[in-house]
Amino acid sequence: MRRSHISNLLEINLAMLFIGTSGALGRYVDLPVPVTIASRGILAFFVLVLFCKWKGISLRIKPVHRGTVLLSAILMGLHWVTYFYALQWSSVAIGMLSLFTYPVLTAFLEPLLLKTKLQRIHLLLGAMVLVGIYLLSPDLNFQDSNTLAIAIGVFSALCYALRNLVLKSKVTEYHGSALMVYQAGIIGCLLLPAFFYTDFELVLNQWQGLVALAVITTAIGHTLFLMTFKHFSITTVSILSSIQPVYGILIGAIFLNEIPELTTVVGGMLILGSVVIESFRSSKKQHLIPQD
Repeated sequence: MRRSHISNLLEINLAMLFIGTSGALGRYVDLPVPVTIASRGILAFFVLVLFCKWKGISLRIKPVHRGTVLLSAILMGLHWVTYFYALQWSSVAIGMLSLFTYPVLTAFLEPLLLKTKLQRIHLLLGAMVLVGIYLLSPDLNFQDSNTLAIAIGVFSALCYALRNLVLKSKVTEYHGSALMVYQAGIIGCLLLPAFFYTDFELVLNQWQGLVALAVITTAIGHTLFLMTFKHFSITTVSILSSIQPVYGILIGAIFLNEIPELTTVVGGMLILGSVVIESFRSSKKQHLIPQD
């Protein structure tokens, strides 16, 4: 029996809800960020390997593509680390909304890296994002933690956009879950030395949050997200996924009592509005790249 359209919509919203837990969990886990990300990478690696084995997804990477996968993993690691610093320095709302500048950053980077034509509408969208960022922290004082969080959040978005473009331009024949296996594993290995500077008992005391981050956010959330591409076009998924920061902010409000200010809400609406406009405009099919 064919699934109904409502069931498919519920599935993608469930995926966004699970992925949106990254904000609250990033604030909840009380560990140094490199330790948190190393734990997330290692745990997610094992869960994703089991998933790929269960589904019969090949994990073989051609030698010519291994350098590209390594570079993408380094960019993904920078994205995860800086995103979690943004969460620790500010709030779930500011951290997640800063990250969601990545679609417009991608629109500006793509002509530079993939030699496509820059479109004038992207200048307008870029202006919307800049105004939105300004409203997130109208003081723009770099001695203020919120301003620093926005700056590093936008850098995290830049790393994520570059990672997606690197994979899009070089690697097109691999399953998204297989790529995530290598990225999670490489990130975990690169950050493994962070455990040498942390009391392992503290890590064990945070096991619930770490497991939730690795399993709910990374493994289950992204697996559900991958499955939605069977039912929607890439453009439609991009539009629907802009609900993710809304879920993340609601989770932060419920479990962490973080209520965003009015200026943050307005700034977020401008940022997410630019994402929706760009998603509507985009009709070109592109290879599936899993996100944060």
